[in-house]
Amino acid sequence: MIKSLLRAALLMVLSLAATRASAEAAPPPSGQPYELVRALQTVQDGIANGDTAAHGSHIALIRQIGEKFLAADPSLWSNPQNGQAVVIYLLSGGAPQIVRRLPRDKINVDARLFDGALAYVEGRQDEARDLLKDVKPRTISSGMGGQVALVQGALFARSEASLAIERLDDARLLLPGTLVEEAALRREILLVGQAEDFDKFEFLTLAYIRHYHNSVYAGDFWQRFSTGLTQSSLALDDRRFARIAALLEQVDRASRVKLYLVIARGALIRGKLTVVRLAGERALTLSADATADRERAHFYRGASRALTDEYDGGFAELKALDRSKLAERDILLLNATLQLALDIRKPITAPPAVASAEKPPLTPARIDLASSDATLARARTQLGELELLTRDRRP
Repeated sequence: MIKSLLRAALLMVLSLAATRASAEAAPPPSGQPYELVRALQTVQDGIANGDTAAHGSHIALIRQIGEKFLAADPSLWSNPQNGQAVVIYLLSGGAPQIVRRLPRDKINVDARLFDGALAYVEGRQDEARDLLKDVKPRTISSGMGGQVALVQGALFARSEASLAIERLDDARLLLPGTLVEEAALRREILLVGQAEDFDKFEFLTLAYIRHYHNSVYAGDFWQRFSTGLTQSSLALDDRRFARIAALLEQVDRASRVKLYLVIARGALIRGKLTVVRLAGERALTLSADATADRERAHFYRGASRALTDEYDGGFAELKALDRSKLAERDILLLNATLQLALDIRKPITAPPAVASAEKPPLTPARIDLASSDATLARARTQLGELELLTRDRRP
């Protein structure tokens, strides 16, 4: 009994101490602009963690903060924290028309940052680039620096991809665990894919999965991931196919099938027949019976077999395809593949001067296409030419 009373008393003391410490650590809100912006950032960070309620309410919060900005005592803007809050507010979705009504001459913030942020949100991209290009995000406060770095990543993504990647790295470093980092990962994954940097592509993907898989914007990340993967040669190296497959395990089944089919098609056009086989077999395993996806998977696997060391089985697989389930561009590619397979089967006639009656001409049945550089180059050329002809017909 005594022990129970002592335990209860101890818990009460610890609870009171924790409450007092919490009150001392969190001063009462004063309505300062920078405090309002911090509240906005907290809500947005909830969005990065999958809080749909936060996503639904943050637009209203932005509007309320704008109203409080307009009602604020002009003397508050001399505080550098409040000046930075204006820039952060703009880059967090704030209304530029609200900011234009503030007393600009009293806002204590670097003119480049203020004018650059305003130009960015108003769509004056060239002006924003000129104003923000030389800003080093790590030399300013992390709250504002991370936001500016994220914007720089967007501004220079097309013109200076390496600079954009560097700035998105800065954004992730300066504001980890926030919506800014989540957005930086979404933007950077596509740029890194285009740069053919597989190690970093893999690193960013795993970082997103680890921290932001529940994000409200996760669908956008996977769309960019898919584009970066399939519009580059990242997935065409058979030596890292297992790592690609591990990344794709994070994608839903239907999307995984589509990605494997895109990888297989790209690999076939580029003559990467080992990858065609691997991706085609994965798609076969994942696709449902009697579907267009299953038919396409058979097409790619059959092509990889017919053009390498399983000619008869692969050719039979191609002939058995239900063409009604294939798109026009796949039928054109199938016809080209069948013709190429037939060409490979034709005897190779030796020049008359060196022909020998004792030695019959070699036939492609004895040739390993995978080790025949000349034949493989011919396959690549023919398939590549077909791709150019059908590129604009894609559904």
